[in-house]
Amino acid sequence: SMDHTAKLWDVVAGKCRSTFRGHVDSINSVCFQPFSENLCTGSGDKTVSLWDCRTALCIQTFYGHLNAVSSVAFSARGDRVASTDADGVVKLWDVRKVAEYCQIYAGPHPANHCAFDRSGSILAVASDDGTVKVFNVDLAACATDDGKASAHLNDLRGHDQAVQCVVFEPNSNKYLVTSSSDASYRIWS
Repeated sequence: SMDHTAKLWDVVAGKCRSTFRGHVDSINSVCFQPFSENLCTGSGDKTVSLWDCRTALCIQTFYGHLNAVSSVAFSARGDRVASTDADGVVKLWDVRKVAEYCQIYAGPHPANHCAFDRSGSILAVASDDGTVKVFNVDLAACATDDGKASAHLNDLRGHDQAVQCVVFEPNSNKYLVTSSSDASYRIWS
């Protein structure tokens, strides 16, 4: 939120159970880590933080973005976090090693959102240029350059304006759904 906090809500009771404080700019994205009591935030302060939901304490902060973080997403196993920023940079973080292990350039337009497929190998990135860029992050981790040449699989074109959100259908993993500022959504197979 713009007040630099994230909140954990009990939706049945309608009460805030925890407030996560520590960022120094807006929190633009939040997601839960699978198989844990942790959540991840991405902030306008250019950082990605992991939080313990039981204590509301920050357990790790990842530094490295040069512009505001727009989105964070965990892989299904919970061992990787992807983060996107306003420069079109995607960073991949190894949660166990507490380190960045790869950077992919998806720019020059802002990268608005990202999502892993069920395998954790494919990452879709929603771009301000109206495309969705699809990467194999396993190949990106092995690349010697910025990762784009070997990791970039495809650009999905079909929106007339910025793509704001991407999500893989979780059951079959066959479909990707995107939404855009052009007031449309697309289902990709």
